[in-house]
Amino acid sequence: MPPAVITTESLEFSYGAEPVLRGLSLSVEAGEVVCLLGPNGVGKTTLVENLLGSLTPTAGSVRVLDTDPRRAGAAFWARVGLVQQNWTDHPKWRVVDQLEWIRAIQLTASPDVMGTSEVLNAVGLADKATSRLSRLSGGQRRIIDFAAALMGRPELLVMDEPTTGLDPASKAHLHDLILQCVDDDNATVLMTTHDLAEAERIASRVLIMSRGRVIADGTVTALRERLGHDAEVTWVQDGEHHVHATAAPERFLAQLDLGAITDLTITRPTLEETYLALVNKEEQS
Repeated sequence: MPPAVITTESLEFSYGAEPVLRGLSLSVEAGEVVCLLGPNGVGKTTLVENLLGSLTPTAGSVRVLDTDPRRAGAAFWARVGLVQQNWTDHPKWRVVDQLEWIRAIQLTASPDVMGTSEVLNAVGLADKATSRLSRLSGGQRRIIDFAAALMGRPELLVMDEPTTGLDPASKAHLHDLILQCVDDDNATVLMTTHDLAEAERIASRVLIMSRGRVIADGTVTALRERLGHDAEVTWVQDGEHHVHATAAPERFLAQLDLGAITDLTITRPTLEETYLALVNKEEQS
């Protein structure tokens, strides 16, 4: 069995005397889309920086692509695509200059680098190839960061709040591109986000952090069920409106005469409800 793409064991990190990560252990397997959720200040970005080797753990261990990222060379970085919280471009450069610079400097060890025209077509910004980065909208600059991360056809995409500032259409397009990377290249994705609807749409697995620890780990469906709230089934039959709460809506539907009812709706607990309940419980303990 191949090793996990990301593994941390009892990972701890402190800024001086202030602990940020507290004995955090996790594993991410190939092909997963993992969304990391949590309030500001709980250690999400610090975790990402430890995974990328830009911070040294106070205790514990980190392995990414079966490598210690602090000692990784060009061959390792050719396998990783990174989108950071802030733009990482040169505003006076043209888009094509930025991408060609990344291709020439950062992707020398990549066996299969996408051309600038190919990657700009993929992200829908081919018409901006000769535009200066400073003339692009904030959302377009985020998309260019994502294009740069895609150029080496990475095995692992690590993204720190990549959709912040994007309009709904651009965000949906970026989601499609992320899922396409997973489907076409079996890429693995680790993404921090504050957008719970985003996590519901694209995550195969959700990790919720609080106080430097993972307090919940599972699929969106499993985390909803953890809240213990019933789904609500509503329908109209013979002109009457009916409402029924149940933990097993599918089983309940099998008891209804579906041919005789209309306006059938099933409302399940949301990821937001689960998230707030778990985080509030942790912060009050």
